[in-house]
Amino acid sequence: MSRYLAGDILSRRKGLVMHRGVALGDGRVLHNTPGRGEHISSEAEFANGQRVKVARASYTERQRSLSHAYRVERSGSRRSYHLLGNNCEHTVHRARSGAARSPQLRGWVAGLGLAAVALAVTRHPGIAAAGFALGQKALRR
Repeated sequence: MSRYLAGDILSRRKGLVMHRGVALGDGRVLHNTPGRGEHISSEAEFANGQRVKVARASYTERQRSLSHAYRVERSGSRRSYHLLGNNCEHTVHRARSGAARSPQLRGWVAGLGLAAVALAVTRHPGIAAAGFALGQKALRR
């Protein structure tokens, strides 16, 4: 029996970033990895020995997620992984809302951009690090 409900977003640490997937409510998770693209695996395989955090879904998000997962599973039309165009967050947001997006990726890009500008202007690595943190924080909201 699964401890997650269908549509819940599951997150676990994967190096410097968070890996995300959508619980299907039956012990399986829809997620996207570089080696396999979009696929469905067990909760244990998704967790990969790490602690998993959960964000609960609304009723509508649950229905959309199950519908998307059903299409992926039945049609075999799995999208391949692409860091900038189709990563795990793109898969999660597409399943829950129909629109693919990656807030984590946008935060990294904004943070690196602000850090580069701060370093170019001040030549001080501490201020560049603060710019990176500010860019990440601004897009997490």
